Amino acid sequence: MGLRAVRYCLRHQDVFRTQLRALLRAGAKGNPALLLPLISGTAELEAVKRIVDESAAELRREGAPHAEKIPVGVMIEVPSAVMIADLLAERADFFSIGTNDLVQYLLAVDRGNTQVAHLYEPLHPAVLRALQQVIECARRKGISVAVCGEVAADPGCLPVLLGLGVNSLSAAPRFVPVIKRLIRRLRAEDCRKLVRAVAAADDASVANRLAFGALFEHLQGEAEFYVTLIGG
Repeated sequence: MGLRAVRYCLRHQDVFRTQLRALLRAGAKGNPALLLPLISGTAELEAVKRIVDESAAELRREGAPHAEKIPVGVMIEVPSAVMIADLLAERADFFSIGTNDLVQYLLAVDRGNTQVAHLYEPLHPAVLRALQQVIECARRKGISVAVCGEVAADPGCLPVLLGLGVNSLSAAPRFVPVIKRLIRRLRAEDCRKLVRAVAAADDASVANRLAFGALFEHLQGEAEFYVTLIGG
């Protein structure tokens, strides 16, 4: 909630423009993309896109090899971004849902505070509705949605994320092999069916029982392996 992420970049544009020029130069021989964290409104996104265009124009005048355009995405991690996801989807090239901060902000829970950490519930009805809204807005505009943060590596949440229509997941490298193995064992229709059941739950504890119950039932005894190995 302080001066960080995109807020810092817009406040210190000399540093930001140097980084953008480097990214655009790298785009001459690669395929970079720019993901903007802590976006809370369309003005921030438009400001960044304008600076990107200006940086590209500078490189063009200098005759420096660079990418003319790079995809600019938005990290959905504050409640205001969820509420205007439709407006952001009109302007962004892709979404990435930052679940660590989003869950904390939606539920007013500091995961580092042992007195309230138990209230951090990724399958809370409010969180699920937020995810549904963001993913639906992205789908209507034809842009992809990724999920990052601890939820992306939570074995109970994985089937729900897949059922919601998430396009990709981002997790710590040590989790990737197990996540891939788990995804290969899941069926899309089962995941969509689970989402319908979880969405009807009015409490996080009910949603958790449904999600993990379905996981254990579908994997026929192997679910404990995944939960233990991922660390859930």
